[in-house]
Amino acid sequence: MNRDAITQAIIRGDTSLGIEFGSTRIKAVLINNGFETIASGSYDWENRLEGGIWTYNLLDIITGMQTAYSEMKQEIERSYGVTIRTIGSIGFSAMMHGYMAFDKTGELLVPFRTWRNATTHAAAKALTDAFRFNIPERWSIAHLYQAILNEEEHLPRLNVITTLAGFVHWLLTGNKAIGIGDASGMFPIDERTQNYNERMMEQFEEMIAGKGYPWKLKDILPKVYKAGDQAGSLTDVGARILDRSQNLQPGIPVCPPEGDAGTGMVATNSIRKRTGNVSVGTSVFAMVVLEKELSEVYPEIDIVTTPTGSPVAMVHANNCSSDLNAWVDIFREFAEALGMEVKSDLLFEVLLHEALRAEPDGGGLLSYGYLSGENITGFETGRPLFVRSPKSNFNLANFMRTQLFSAFGALKIGMDILNKQERVAIDNIVAHGGLFKTPIVGQKMVAAAMDAPVSVMPTADDGGAWGIALLAAYMAHREEQESLGHFLDQKVFDSVHKQEMYPDAFDVRGFEDFITRYERGLAIERAAVDHLI
Repeated sequence: MNRDAITQAIIRGDTSLGIEFGSTRIKAVLINNGFETIASGSYDWENRLEGGIWTYNLLDIITGMQTAYSEMKQEIERSYGVTIRTIGSIGFSAMMHGYMAFDKTGELLVPFRTWRNATTHAAAKALTDAFRFNIPERWSIAHLYQAILNEEEHLPRLNVITTLAGFVHWLLTGNKAIGIGDASGMFPIDERTQNYNERMMEQFEEMIAGKGYPWKLKDILPKVYKAGDQAGSLTDVGARILDRSQNLQPGIPVCPPEGDAGTGMVATNSIRKRTGNVSVGTSVFAMVVLEKELSEVYPEIDIVTTPTGSPVAMVHANNCSSDLNAWVDIFREFAEALGMEVKSDLLFEVLLHEALRAEPDGGGLLSYGYLSGENITGFETGRPLFVRSPKSNFNLANFMRTQLFSAFGALKIGMDILNKQERVAIDNIVAHGGLFKTPIVGQKMVAAAMDAPVSVMPTADDGGAWGIALLAAYMAHREEQESLGHFLDQKVFDSVHKQEMYPDAFDVRGFEDFITRYERGLAIERAAVDHLI
């Protein structure tokens, strides 16, 4: 599409906007009706550990969204000489899970408790035992039940609980809605009814019957919507909040708010059975769309859904790139101390490519990048830890490979259950996230961890923001009875090139040796948590 055509599309509002709240970046992406990104904006942010709770405050949520939108809008003005006044459709997505609790006036009752908090072990275990369905510590229902076990003061005032995406959608549309994929990280979904599991909701009510709360669970959860549904429109207030320049007009249709897992599946065209994707950032998670139910309940594996409601096995590790990024920053400081200014992309490229020269298992080195607790390996809190023995071969190449193996270590433990115990069929995994801006290296390590072919697309870095923009476009442009799978296959990804890489036996064997050492050394990490500052 040429510049004049894009300009006219912007003026007509023949565009779709996706805004995703990631763990370290809020990103806004505007796409045309050919599903190409024509402008983007972003806002960097970080969670804070306050009072023992990982959180983001409401001001940062709103300011970050406004800044990302404003940057995107200004790029349009610079590139095309027009001001955005309307958009064809909008969607919001965010980190899944967590706990945002509000009273009937809309007041946030406790600080936002993110997915990163590993503080709900008792609740998660009790719910898993009662439901005979894995309830991870991240899930909203685990946070709610832990608050009940703790007899927290805010509970009698509770009127709504939702996710971050659900909150932003509610703020800008007035509708307490949630996409089915995001909902499946709040409370289990019944595949048959495409709604919250009624049997489990009844069990939950029985568990809290003696508490005397003035609410029922079904009344405080947001309404579930599927991909393709319209879940509200941008209100006058919502338009003024989103666009500080007051140019954007209200009334724009908004699709169901989704979680980052769902938008990752869409952005990688991984919503059909036997397909999967892996999303890499502060946390890392792999999603595999299931052909059949797993044979048993595994605490390492969540059962969530695609944005259309199909069951998905999700392996989610709380820690991934944070410790790796911290080590890269140390090398940046060293370069600056030498009077050299090195661009971030080049620094990552140089250091990550060193991992390709390493010994298969990383030379006997060991690392745990646990900046926070790690549910898969049973840690409520974490301590980043690097360990070597006198016999280890300590050099830069082995160090970088060890950091990458560590970033995907907990993920591999969960994937080994799917691959080796459940024999889940996986035809291809598509990877996305900033790590894959550096060619080959991250892809090779993920292929080794998954022991499956891994592909990367040109859109790898746009990720979930582009994915939720596609869901908004699907809502606006789908034909009657057109499935999301058909829409993605035939209209979005029909000409998109994928770079596929098969696992290398050298890397797979080395990763297996590293994981043996990693699992054996968990006692060292536990001692660090218990005894180190």
